[in-house]
Amino acid sequence: MALSVGQLAPDFEGKIESGANVKLSDYRGKKVILYFYPKDATPGCTAQACNLRDNYDALLKAGYVVLGVSSDDVKSHKKFIEKQNLPFSLLADTDLSIHQAYGTWVEKSMYGRAYMGTARTTFVIDEAGKITEIIEKVDTKNHTAQVLK
Repeated sequence: MALSVGQLAPDFEGKIESGANVKLSDYRGKKVILYFYPKDATPGCTAQACNLRDNYDALLKAGYVVLGVSSDDVKSHKKFIEKQNLPFSLLADTDLSIHQAYGTWVEKSMYGRAYMGTARTTFVIDEAGKITEIIEKVDTKNHTAQVLK
């Protein structure tokens, strides 16, 4: 089932880089940028994370909390955060439960070979937990501008 603007964002629980469990419902009362990306430390994912990092003050000023989600594990996230000096948390979705709840684990194709992977997608969620925007055509180098437009 595809999610749409106006729907309540599915709640989830996952581990962040510190090993702590967080739930989306922990952020009720705050606006959330929930972004799904394929893999830590790859060029596109690094560009996207660094764009959010470099504009983090503007995102905070606009009232946003940033959470990244990939299928990488906690150890990988911790290394990525330290290397890129990211000021926000990354969720380890190793069992793909968050991806499945948001419809971001999809069949992809490269060189004619089909495989399952993450659809780079961002969900903007309001203080009440409703989806206000879904960005499916993510510009990794200018992602903050897409969110704040």
